[in-house]
Amino acid sequence: MHFRGMHLSRKSPIIQQFFSWYTGYLIRRDFSGYTYDEISVAEDEAILLLANHFSWWDGLLLFQLNRLVLKKNFHILVGQTDFEKRWFLKYLGAFSPSSTGKDTVATLRYAGQLLDNPENLVLLFPQGKLYSAHVTAVNFEKGVMQVVNASQKNFKIIFAATFADYFASRKPRIKTALQCWEAEEYVSLQLLKSEYNKHYTKTLKEQTKIIV
Repeated sequence: MHFRGMHLSRKSPIIQQFFSWYTGYLIRRDFSGYTYDEISVAEDEAILLLANHFSWWDGLLLFQLNRLVLKKNFHILVGQTDFEKRWFLKYLGAFSPSSTGKDTVATLRYAGQLLDNPENLVLLFPQGKLYSAHVTAVNFEKGVMQVVNASQKNFKIIFAATFADYFASRKPRIKTALQCWEAEEYVSLQLLKSEYNKHYTKTLKEQTKIIV
């Protein structure tokens, strides 16, 4: 589906229900466990979920986390190539620009407008592309602030840091740590990056202390 230079999701209750079941099945099949923080969210606030991006699984894991914990209308901004190659993403709430340039700007503005609806959650990967899970800090592309500034800024920001370890198991164990961040009146890209990386670094240190 195209809309003013964009690929939009193709949601339906039946398809969403199927993918909720199927995603849960894949996680149980391919991982020895998936744990995450339980946090409460307000019904009258949308959520901007910012997460590190190190694997093919990231969108699916956070789709499942939203279904179980945050319980908002899930949206995820992906690149044009990912949208076109991974056909199932559009059924999970994915949207993307149809091309670069003006289409990208319009898509970032659309993401910001989604945050004006308190029923919505918008997942962004600030790094903009896949990076190793072993990076010591998460880089933020400037498009994050274009999303924030395109909204009415009446939403909750949640940081998600996900790590995987095998330990003594044949399959990896996944952990997603969440933190609600109370934004200051003026939010800059540097401040957002700094605060996210405090959460990321703390989670990474906790992960390396796990002994099985």
